[in-house]
Amino acid sequence: MKLFSKAARKKITALVLAAGVMVMGFAGCGKREEKKEGGVDVVIGTANGSLCLAPLHVAIDNGYFEEEFSKEGITWKTEEIDMGNIGDLVASNKIDASTQLAGSMIPQIDNGLEITFTAGMHTGCTKVYTKESSGITKLADLKNKKIGVPSLGDSSVVALKRALYDEGIGVTTENLEVEWVVYGLTDLPLALENGAVDAVALHDPVAYQAEQEYGFTKILDLSTDAKFAGEYCCMSFVTKRLAEKNPKAAAAYTRAILRACAFVEANPEEAAKLQIDNNQCSGDVETNASLLRSYNYSPSVNIASETIHNAATELIRIGDLKSDNPDEFVSKAFTKFDGVPDSYKYENGEFIEVK
Repeated sequence: MKLFSKAARKKITALVLAAGVMVMGFAGCGKREEKKEGGVDVVIGTANGSLCLAPLHVAIDNGYFEEEFSKEGITWKTEEIDMGNIGDLVASNKIDASTQLAGSMIPQIDNGLEITFTAGMHTGCTKVYTKESSGITKLADLKNKKIGVPSLGDSSVVALKRALYDEGIGVTTENLEVEWVVYGLTDLPLALENGAVDAVALHDPVAYQAEQEYGFTKILDLSTDAKFAGEYCCMSFVTKRLAEKNPKAAAAYTRAILRACAFVEANPEEAAKLQIDNNQCSGDVETNASLLRSYNYSPSVNIASETIHNAATELIRIGDLKSDNPDEFVSKAFTKFDGVPDSYKYENGEFIEVK
C-alpha cells in the first residue's frame, strides 16, 4: 500500500519532506579547513530542500549575510550540511552557525552540546493527528495510546511531553502512560491510517499533505494552541566558540537572520519564489507561500529567551533535564549580543528596528 496517492506523492516530493522539522538536509557536509590568517571567519550550515529554512535562504539570496558581515570585516561562507547531524558538525568545528528546532536541541544542550540560541524565527509547524473514527478528540484521550513520532529526540516529543503532562498523563520513564512509536516522517500517515498507532506527530509539509489526503482529525497545532502559539519552534544558533571568540560575528549573523525573518513575514510569496528560483526548495509558489503564511515569522530575541525558559521550566518539572534551575539553563542555552535589536519589521522596502 502506498503512502499517498500518486498526485499527493508528487506534491509532497515537490514540497520536500523535511520543511517543518528540518532534519533532512540533502547534501552531505564538506570538510572544513582550519581557520588561519586570511581564511573564513564564519561557516554557516545550510541545506536545500526545506521550506522551513526560508529565512536562512533569504538571508543568502537577498544579501543580508553579506551586508552584515562586510560591515564588520568578517569573511563567511555557507556549507551544505545534513541538518539532522548538527551535534557532530558543531563538535567537529565544521560549522559556526545555523538554525534548528529548539525542542530538539534543548535536551542536547543540557547534555553538553556547545551551542547557544540567538533569536526566535517562527512559531509552530507541528501538528498531532488522529483518525476521525478513533474516538480520540483531545490530548487527554491519548492516555495509554500509541503515538507515532519521527524520532524520540524530535521536537514534537518535547512538545507532547509538556502538553500531556498538563493533562495528568505520565511521560517519564518511571511513569510512562503513552507509547512512543518511531516511524520515518513520511511513513507516519500510513501508520495512522492502517491503525498501527493511535495518533501521529507530523511536521509540515507532511502534515499539510496528510491532512489533505486522509482528512485526519487535528488535536494539536503548535501554531494556534494557547500553550505554544507564542513560542518559537525554530531558532537561530551559533556555537559557543563563535559567541566567545567572535561576538561581533555572532551579532552580525543574528541581525541577518532577524531581517530575513521579517522579510518572509511581510512577503511570503516572494520568499517562496526566491527559494524555488534558486533551487533551494521545490514545489509551487502558491502552496509554499500559503504554508509560510500560516506560521508567524515575526522574529524576536527576547521572546526566544522566554520560549527557552518556558520549555526548561516544564522539562525540569517533568524530570527531563539534568539542570534544576531554568534561569541557569537559559544563561547556558541563550545569548543576547550587543548591537542586535529585539526584532525587525519590513515595511515599504525598508527594515525598521524594534527595540
